[in-house]
Amino acid sequence: MASSSSSLTTGRGVGSKLKSVKLLEVLNALEEEESGHRREEIFIAPPNNAAGDFTDEDGDEDSRRGTHLPGNVLHALVVPEDSGTGEEDDDLQLQPAVKKRKGVMEPQRVWTKRDIHPDFSSWTASDPHMEDLKSQELSPVGLFELFFDEGTINFIVNETNRYAWQKNVNLGLTAQELKCVLGILILSGYISYPRRRMFWETSPDSHHHLVADAIRRDRFELIFSYLHFADNNELDESDRFAKVRPLIVRMNYNFQKHAPLEEFYSFGESMCEYFGHRGSKQLPAGKPMRLGYKIWCGTTSRGYLVWFEPSQGTLFTKPDRGLDLGGSMVVKFVDALQTRGCLPYHIFFDKVFTSVKLMSILRKKGVKATGTVREYRTERCPLKDPKELKKMKRGSFDYKVDESEEIIVCRWHDSSVVNICSNAVGIEPVGLTSPPSGVTKTQTQVHQPSLLRLYQEKVGGVSRMDQNIAKYKVKIRGMKWYSSFIGYVIDAALNNAWQLHRICCHDAQVDLLAFRRYVACVYLESNADTSSQGRRSRRLETESRFDMIGHWIIHQDKRTRCALCHSQTNTRCEKCQKGVHAKCFRAYHIR
Repeated sequence: MASSSSSLTTGRGVGSKLKSVKLLEVLNALEEEESGHRREEIFIAPPNNAAGDFTDEDGDEDSRRGTHLPGNVLHALVVPEDSGTGEEDDDLQLQPAVKKRKGVMEPQRVWTKRDIHPDFSSWTASDPHMEDLKSQELSPVGLFELFFDEGTINFIVNETNRYAWQKNVNLGLTAQELKCVLGILILSGYISYPRRRMFWETSPDSHHHLVADAIRRDRFELIFSYLHFADNNELDESDRFAKVRPLIVRMNYNFQKHAPLEEFYSFGESMCEYFGHRGSKQLPAGKPMRLGYKIWCGTTSRGYLVWFEPSQGTLFTKPDRGLDLGGSMVVKFVDALQTRGCLPYHIFFDKVFTSVKLMSILRKKGVKATGTVREYRTERCPLKDPKELKKMKRGSFDYKVDESEEIIVCRWHDSSVVNICSNAVGIEPVGLTSPPSGVTKTQTQVHQPSLLRLYQEKVGGVSRMDQNIAKYKVKIRGMKWYSSFIGYVIDAALNNAWQLHRICCHDAQVDLLAFRRYVACVYLESNADTSSQGRRSRRLETESRFDMIGHWIIHQDKRTRCALCHSQTNTRCEKCQKGVHAKCFRAYHIR
């Protein structure tokens, strides 16, 4: 990237002077920028035609092609995070520039010093679907297949075989083989090699018998290279993610169908790591992943992903309702939530999205919302000046309420001055908190308004999901530009399945690593049983039988012989794929 000769257009605002700089200079400027400045990001424009004839290939882990950014795609803009999502940036990004249309003048709000009096109904909804899931006592594989269900698996198999046939290759992929490929991708999250072919090497330091006995190396490479998720003859040219749009639609449907019905939700940005050639990637400051696809995410407060949409920028996604792009995405998430019923949900988000206008729209939809807000989005709410508030003791605050729509804006002095806005939660009751203070980290009691306390408790859903995905994320990358995004979807589905496991299985909970290991082992061993006759070693069967990891007893329609007492049984071990009575289950798995 340092040697790239391409130039970028930079700007700190709409009216700032444009100049041409090198990419390395921009990166250094972002790294050295003080925390007090406004956060900036680099947006790399996507290709002109997502449905065109250009190749999907982009380089993989064994190639250097995917780690260089060519000059013909480095037409980037450094834009402020908040202005990069609004109507004003159309003049900056689109050439030639177009004149802005004058907006309709809205009546000025009347702000009063009092607490908020919300008129929302209380949360009384029950969740019969979750009770049904608890009664089914699903195993980790059963929970994962709520999202990668039979319809989704068959769809991927059909599209992959269709794509291979268009390339004059008779692939003959089956659902069982696809699950085996998924198992290897999941396994790569906690067992990774510099090159994926090392799984099949005969060297004692790298050979992985579970993978080698499940599928041959060349067969895996062939399937992985033709993995496809859409019909190339029916792509939407205006959609940068048309190649994976059918998968996004199916995953969103399944995520929402099985989501826990809760009152509190978080909305924010997630990052899917990507270093290849294709566009639509961004470089946001303050994120663990410095380059990749930005994904808008709506989650529960515990981190279950309910809805997601990859960002394509204002060039391809036009804001509506007088909001910026971030606010429009919040409204789309709320619309998705309300397909399950118009309930008084409570959404939390940060200052990237919050505005008084957004609070007003959500209030009209019957949805509660709370979020930190930038001062220029408070619609001239007359609060105490931040410099004056900083001179007051820690825990001081000022607040005002819009008389017409019951929207409160509060400015609170903690280690810094924080602005927060809500249409549902007010100041009372004022609580006490004990943040660390000074170099000695002594504990001091400071006052904290009610909306600040609730915000801090419920806003972290997207961060929890990011943390779970980052621990054991899929490491294998392919030649396709969207292979990293597919790994993100698999990781998100596993995170959701594990969240349901924590809710449904109170007596036999396992951690996220054990959960992923169980799914990977079942998929790989099942394929070794059915598709690799004569190649599965006796050692593998013996070791997995006694490893005490992820063995679940499930019902089977056809009666078979018990592997221990040899009498007829209608239950079996899902991992070992052996018929076992419930009374023989423990004895069978102990040496």
